Amino acid sequence: MKVNKLTLIFLVGMFVSCSSARSLQNNTVKPITKTPLGSVTTPSKNKDSIKTIGTAVQEEVFKVTLPEIRREFRGVWVASVANINWPSRNNLSVEQQKAEAVRMLDMLKDNNFNAVIFQARPSADALYTSNIEPWSYFLTGYTGQAPYPNYDPLQFWIEEAHKRGLELHVWLNPYRAHHANGGTVTSQSMVNRLPELIVRLKNGMYWFDPAGPRTQGHVSNVVKDIVKRYDIDAVHFDDYFYPYATYNRGADFPDKASWNEYLKNGGTLSRADWRRDNVNKFVERIYKEVHAEKNHVKFGISPFGIWKPGYPEGIAGSSQYDELYADAKLWLNKGWVDYFSPQLYWPVNAKEQGFEPLLKWWQSENTQNRHLWPGLNTVEIKVSDRAAEIKNQIEISRQVLKNDAGEIHWSIAGLTKNPAMLSTLKNGPYKEKALVPKTPWIKTVPLPVPTVFVTDNGSFAQTTWSCKNMGDVFQWVLFTQYNGVWETEILTLDNLSRDIPKYKDGKTLNAVAVKAIDRLGNESDYMAKKIK
Repeated sequence: MKVNKLTLIFLVGMFVSCSSARSLQNNTVKPITKTPLGSVTTPSKNKDSIKTIGTAVQEEVFKVTLPEIRREFRGVWVASVANINWPSRNNLSVEQQKAEAVRMLDMLKDNNFNAVIFQARPSADALYTSNIEPWSYFLTGYTGQAPYPNYDPLQFWIEEAHKRGLELHVWLNPYRAHHANGGTVTSQSMVNRLPELIVRLKNGMYWFDPAGPRTQGHVSNVVKDIVKRYDIDAVHFDDYFYPYATYNRGADFPDKASWNEYLKNGGTLSRADWRRDNVNKFVERIYKEVHAEKNHVKFGISPFGIWKPGYPEGIAGSSQYDELYADAKLWLNKGWVDYFSPQLYWPVNAKEQGFEPLLKWWQSENTQNRHLWPGLNTVEIKVSDRAAEIKNQIEISRQVLKNDAGEIHWSIAGLTKNPAMLSTLKNGPYKEKALVPKTPWIKTVPLPVPTVFVTDNGSFAQTTWSCKNMGDVFQWVLFTQYNGVWETEILTLDNLSRDIPKYKDGKTLNAVAVKAIDRLGNESDYMAKKIK
């Protein structure tokens, strides 16, 4: 069997473990030395002996100061409810659904986004294989009907997002049981499968009663089922807790039966405080259960952008505290979220809902130092130049949030239907790729150091790398140094080699280095090779 030189080098290199590389980084072992150009040496058990094999660029492992990697969360919502974003219609073929998804994900990758928030449960239904709730009307046009030929849309989105280096956050609406645009309520619908937990609103929607212990148990089971079976990066709730007053045409939420039951059992809270307490307990429960199932999966919420009018001073508008019975400030104060994305859907110069004052106020309430990534109204913010406004909001967010900056765009339609928005972002704030910010309060086992091999390939230094615990690696960062200046490139997991030009723009390649990145954005130590 003929074995080429690169294969020999790789096989020998596999004996240089990631832990050995860590020792080299700590200078506990002398750097690997090289014979004259054309040979590569590897350490043997006897440190005084040198084994020579194959052809390589002259190199050595050494300590360097690498540049900081750019970090910013760049997410976008993809809504399935009412076929807002995906699928664009509920009668598309499976191939058409997949093609739409791939086009969206390619666009996000090409424009340097790093996360997609995909709505997999719009109204007590499923855009994934579930034994708990029925297939979504918005997927096939019939509640409970599987796609044909059968496939799992959520699994497809996860795999395709990860191929492109994008996080996949599963977005679930916790309490909506049936949307007014969701077709006829059938026997498959949760409205008829759990009627004792559900109330009907005057706008035609159906809603789970958040007070019911069985409601909380049902939604908890849905969340845990998804976290357990799918390789997701986060669970995401939107702003719908108790419904907006307009949904019931101004009438109070119809929870008289559960309220009377609470009073009968000795409850002492006011009705408003009782409602808020129901949601508070639920949010805390979901946060803890998500991490108990898989510690690396984040939990995020995107509440309405105003907690109460007057917070901060001068702010006016709806009160999520009093209307939705959502005490989002408490959740942030308590750290019951890993990221918090208030929907700041107003312009920078809005007099009573100013973007910057609201963002700074929420930051002042972020006592547990969770991620604070505002939601931006990329689709329909009421300004003359939408792209310039969103660019300005991103720049303000960076100034306020500094090293933990990020945002989520509502929604992907603001990108797909507005070429000016994409070009403004790509040529401006999103000109370079970025890793998501680290999540230091979630403890993980550090990644081992990658092992890097450099071999001669004519005008290129062919660089390959590998690492133990590959299942924990999400991305790579490749560093290349020309004439003493480092360049950085973020690569997807499937990239394990690169032909690096020895000369570029009149400059000479001096060194290469590689780091591994885990699911929470944590960096491994690096291995650097000096090229002589």
